[in-house]
Amino acid sequence: MDAVPDIVDAVLIFLVILSVIIWSVGISKYLAFYRNSRFDREFLAVFSKARDIQDLLAVMSSTKGRLARVCQAGLDELVSWQYLANSVAPDDKREMLMHSLKQQAHAEQTRMENGLSILASVGSTAPFIGLFGTVWGIMNALKSITAMGSASLDVVAGPIGEALIATAIGIATAVPAVLAYNYFLRKVRLSAATMENFASAFHLLVLKSRIKHD
Repeated sequence: MDAVPDIVDAVLIFLVILSVIIWSVGISKYLAFYRNSRFDREFLAVFSKARDIQDLLAVMSSTKGRLARVCQAGLDELVSWQYLANSVAPDDKREMLMHSLKQQAHAEQTRMENGLSILASVGSTAPFIGLFGTVWGIMNALKSITAMGSASLDVVAGPIGEALIATAIGIATAVPAVLAYNYFLRKVRLSAATMENFASAFHLLVLKSRIKHD
């Protein structure tokens, strides 16, 4: 009988550990999104003033963030064009440029999604883990009633109390995880749309630059 309550205690400890993990992930993700959003705003302010690709080359060394890395991928692709044969069609070059931009944008999106699976997993499993502790606590209470031959409050209060605490902590762990997951998933989608729009804007700037220098 002494070993039975230890399982409920282990469930409570495990849920507390999961709660610490999701709060750590949530805070770190929030700080990362905040920092990158600030970098992206600063970069867009610089990009909006650029009239051709040469203007970007002059400021790329001082810019940071997701959009800056997407832009750098596009600039690297433009540099590689000088090693291509002249027989490469302009349409093929534009396709290569968009591929480089989208590839880097996909890499940035994958990086933003890191940690979201943890939030989703905890949000979906924590209530069931708490429920497991609840069931075990009730089983413990029933065994205590059988062993003691009494259903008095002092016999069942401890196991039932542990059962209720397990349920509460399971819910308290799951709710923040689900809310954080939905919040950051929306942030990822908005950032992905922003990078897609930037890729189109960068491609348009390249075309303007070619027209300007032709």
